[in-house]
Amino acid sequence: MKAMLLAAGLGTRLKPFTDHHPKALAPVNGKSLLQRNIEYLQQFGITEVVVNVHHFADQIIDAVTTNNGWGSSITISDETDAVLETGGGLQKATHLLQSESDFVLMNADMLTNLNLTAMIAAHKKQQPLATLAVTQRTSSRVFLFDTQLTLCGWRNTATGEEKLPRTATAYMPLAFSGVHVINSAIFSLLKPGKYSMVDVYLAHAATHTIQGFDHTGDILLDVGKPDALAKAATLFA
Repeated sequence: MKAMLLAAGLGTRLKPFTDHHPKALAPVNGKSLLQRNIEYLQQFGITEVVVNVHHFADQIIDAVTTNNGWGSSITISDETDAVLETGGGLQKATHLLQSESDFVLMNADMLTNLNLTAMIAAHKKQQPLATLAVTQRTSSRVFLFDTQLTLCGWRNTATGEEKLPRTATAYMPLAFSGVHVINSAIFSLLKPGKYSMVDVYLAHAATHTIQGFDHTGDILLDVGKPDALAKAATLFA
């Protein structure tokens, strides 16, 4: 199985580091976020990884080349012309991933000890279009699931805005962890452009099964701000 690490973002919350470097190269105890996630994937036997780049793309390419991919085979998906967000970024990498029956998609700035083997096994057993890692935690935006953990919608908890393409008798709010296991059938639903995978899932939740994988209790850290880097240093050796 292959994976794609999303590393093209501008990382504005991580200034001043991202004034001169890409967020994916932010260091935690001597290892960049990118290296840590490549090594995380290796723990589960995933050694073929696509990395998309935009902001200071040359620095990521140099780091991958200099370190021989940290032991993995790394392919670059170049978005230097325009950052495409998660959905557009995945669509641009179609030719690099579509030969796989399923693949992993991850944000490069998330650190976790999620058992990816268990998540992939659940995905293969249930065979949804996508399986999304989620936890029970406070968040300004949450996915809404039914009692079977099938995706029904989305809610902005700050504004109260909701999108509910699939109805249920009750909705369970769970926050997304930035880790997806996706069937390659997704590529027939993607178009070129700049958009989020959240929009893709909501657009197709009524006609396709998108499943949640609850890993509440695992370590999960969004390393988007300078204080999160300090916290990450206490959690990841």
